[in-house]
Amino acid sequence: MTLHSVYTTLYAHFGPQHWWPGDSPFEVMVGAVLTQNTAWTNVEKAITNLRANNALWPEAIVQLPHETLAALIRPAGYFNVKSKRLKNYCQWYLEQGEKASLDKWTDHDLRQGLLSVNGVGPETADDMLLYAFDRPVFVIDAYTRRLFSRLGLVVGDEGYETLRHLFEQTLTEQTPAELIDDRDAQTKLFNEYHALIVIHAKDYCRKRPQCENCCLVSCCRLDYS
Repeated sequence: MTLHSVYTTLYAHFGPQHWWPGDSPFEVMVGAVLTQNTAWTNVEKAITNLRANNALWPEAIVQLPHETLAALIRPAGYFNVKSKRLKNYCQWYLEQGEKASLDKWTDHDLRQGLLSVNGVGPETADDMLLYAFDRPVFVIDAYTRRLFSRLGLVVGDEGYETLRHLFEQTLTEQTPAELIDDRDAQTKLFNEYHALIVIHAKDYCRKRPQCENCCLVSCCRLDYS
């Protein structure tokens, strides 16, 4: 069992996911901030509120009073904290010239810029990089740690950067060259893989695992029967 063979097994079982669920790159960025510590269904409700109030654009979010923005994103939880974080991000985003300008930044500089924003951590930054800016970074989340520790491919408590580099380097080495021979192909692979991990972890590899009909059960190192 390798990282690439897990990918091919998941892809054969679930098919392409066409992720991230957002209608525009900016909506993806907003979703990346709001999805911290909450389910995506709650984020969708918050985004619906922003859209219904003509506030799903950076200038509107910056200009909204804190209390108003917090009320709109309330379904996403931690709404006071997330209101501040979303304002911080949108202010930075506008100051940098928005996406047209940020698209010209190198991967490293863009990642460092995102991480400089108060409230944007590594996972949130990488969600934005991969899904909004189409950069080849692998997102590490709780689902990834859970799944691959159960498969015995990681310990599970490694640092974020350690795991990110492990997945990026190992997948690049294990994937046939014709499938990952340029940045676009690499980005597509990382995008699809992370989406497949999320759906598998939600459907089968839960905290209390549902092993029946799991396409990876024969490779799992733990017995949940």
